[in-house]
Amino acid sequence: MTVALMQTNRGLQSQPPINDYTSLPGPSLLKQTLGLQNRQHGQYLGQTSEYDVRLINLSPFNGRGEYVSMPGTLRRVGHNVHFIMRSETQTDVDDELANLDLVESIVQPHGRALVDLYFRVIHPSFPIFDKKVFLEIYGRTHREFTPPLLAALYILALNWWSYTPELANLPKPDIHRLEQLAPAMMSVVLNRQKLSTVQAGLLFLQRPDGDSWALTGQLWKIPEWERSLRERLAWGPFMHDKWGALTHGRPLLIHSDDWSVRPVEARDFPETADDDDDEEGSSDIETGRLTFINMITLTEVLANVLRTFFTVNAIARLSSDSENAMKNMLELAKPIQLQLKEWYSKLPKSLAIGETRARKLSPTGSLHLAYFAAEVTLHRAIIRFDSTQMDEQLRYITRNAAKARLTSAINFIGKLELAHLQSFWYFASKANLAIIGTFGVLPWATSENLEEAEFYKSQLAEYRWTLRVSSKAAEFMKYTAGLLDSSPVFLKEAGSKATTPNVQRGPPLQSAELDVVQPERQKQELNETKYGVSIVPHCGGTFTENTFQYGRDTTAAPLATADTRLAWSGFSNSVGCSTGDVQDWSLDHLYNFENFEVAETIFTSRKFVEGYDETGNNSAGF
Repeated sequence: MTVALMQTNRGLQSQPPINDYTSLPGPSLLKQTLGLQNRQHGQYLGQTSEYDVRLINLSPFNGRGEYVSMPGTLRRVGHNVHFIMRSETQTDVDDELANLDLVESIVQPHGRALVDLYFRVIHPSFPIFDKKVFLEIYGRTHREFTPPLLAALYILALNWWSYTPELANLPKPDIHRLEQLAPAMMSVVLNRQKLSTVQAGLLFLQRPDGDSWALTGQLWKIPEWERSLRERLAWGPFMHDKWGALTHGRPLLIHSDDWSVRPVEARDFPETADDDDDEEGSSDIETGRLTFINMITLTEVLANVLRTFFTVNAIARLSSDSENAMKNMLELAKPIQLQLKEWYSKLPKSLAIGETRARKLSPTGSLHLAYFAAEVTLHRAIIRFDSTQMDEQLRYITRNAAKARLTSAINFIGKLELAHLQSFWYFASKANLAIIGTFGVLPWATSENLEEAEFYKSQLAEYRWTLRVSSKAAEFMKYTAGLLDSSPVFLKEAGSKATTPNVQRGPPLQSAELDVVQPERQKQELNETKYGVSIVPHCGGTFTENTFQYGRDTTAAPLATADTRLAWSGFSNSVGCSTGDVQDWSLDHLYNFENFEVAETIFTSRKFVEGYDETGNNSAGF
């Protein structure tokens, strides 16, 4: 096996690359390609460029829709759609060939085995290649790809190295070397983009630690296979844009006004169930195709959630009417909730989480996790306006709905089988697990009593345990388990009220006192709305009061229940870190945790309220 592969790789290197696919002998899918031409790349000529469409159409195009001009070859793919094809310099070509040979040398003699592994496991649910076209090129030589594309494919495939019996007991190629080379190679090809550039970027983003915000056709006269490939490929960046915006908390980059790609259909996928690989540990093509299609439709619903609730204007608009914020929020949320419900109800039976095939990997876990992340994100927007000031029945309904979503999401994680855990997961999966964890901490932090707080703590403990056990088969799950370990829910300080984050409150403030306290309360509500509670790592301490409730009636009769908030000395003893801020709201001073000794004489025995900002740093007010 090894000798044959070595001979194959030597043969691949000896084959000269084809510079122009139109000159290929015999039948080939590549002859009329626009976006995968070798040694040249196409640049779209927009309506406002120096190339006016009416003037371009006066050019004497040949039968292939091409006209050789001074800056490059004009190619007409539609009546008003033109590209200019530019040839690459010999220096660029020489550098690219050297990089391709370097990439291939790192995996030699296992290049073809890794390609086969990629198409067995990853391609069915992430079909951003035309398999026949890719294998046609690879069967000729590895030197007709771009270096970052080849490197990215090998890097991903190496994660399933042991799933090929012939490879399992052999030394694994140096994946870290490939990961070091790939970014520099990617930066080189960005100035001469083609479809392979987009493919390489999407593959890089699928790596367990490859998520990066920086990375994130119609009736054209191009081959049918390339139209389908372009449509599948276009939805890749679309999905990355929406899920990247969610997981990074960034604005959307692709807007509906600039998006007119039609939905993909079964006819856009050249492989069928007849092309399934029978080897153990493969993914079946039909399940992968349906997973990809339904991930696209779910992403469109997520985009609606983000546009409706998480843009700067949306947040400002909802926050401006604080009295009716929850009512307005629910009116906006209802149609989106129905969209999510409809999406879930229309899932094919084959995509049910319990539908797995013997000795086959299943990519459906990633799809269902994305659904729960979208649900949780919608309800996270709703409970931003949760407050004891709102109508009790409405608050009961919204909190119970959030509780049901959290419980369902945690139960789903417990249903995952090894066939799911060992399969290919979309890039946002690691962050989606963390989003569910954060969502569980939010109602815990605003619990009204010990019983409610203990319920959420129990749910989060179960979630953490399931993630920790599952991470033996899916390492990316360790991330959220670690975040929960360091969350305020599981702090271990002696005497901490970590399981009772809220305390009884005094009587409501009188109107005269509201004039003094209300501005501070509004500031706190704004911070709560903007930041919420995050489970990212943070310093120690105890959360003793909901920030919504700060500011008590100091003239009212004492509460029957003693004020259990810690004094300064208790607070300083419970904090075991050197970063974070302490805010003295009455004196308008800000102290750093490093300045405890200096501040102690000022604060003496005053009570404190502690919270966490969006980066996980402690803050406290006196």
